Parts: sequence; C-alpha cells; structure tokens
Amino acid sequence: MSKTKSMTQSAAARIQAAGAVKSGGQTAKGSFATRAQRAAAKGSKSSNTKK
Repeated sequence: MSKTKSMTQSAAARIQAAGAVKSGGQTAKGSFATRAQRAAAKGSKSSNTKK
C-alpha cells in the first residue's frame, strides 16, 4: 500500500509546465495538468483553514 500525499502548488506547476512544453504552450481542459492544479488549489485551501 502506498501513502497518499497532497498535491502541492509547485508539483502541479511542474506537471503543467511539462505538459505545456509538449503541447506548444496550451493546457487542455480536463488534462492531468489541469486536474493537478485543481487538487493543489483545493489542498492549499483546506490546509489554510486547519489551524
């Protein structure tokens, strides 16, 4: 079994940059890069509210 880790903003940015290089600067709607950015944003919101 693997441990789950939250998606970070920097990891999502790396994923998006790699995808954009391959597709000529465009990020497709519904792509893995888009979903990674959404997960990172959601993760950062919940970590900011937990104190």
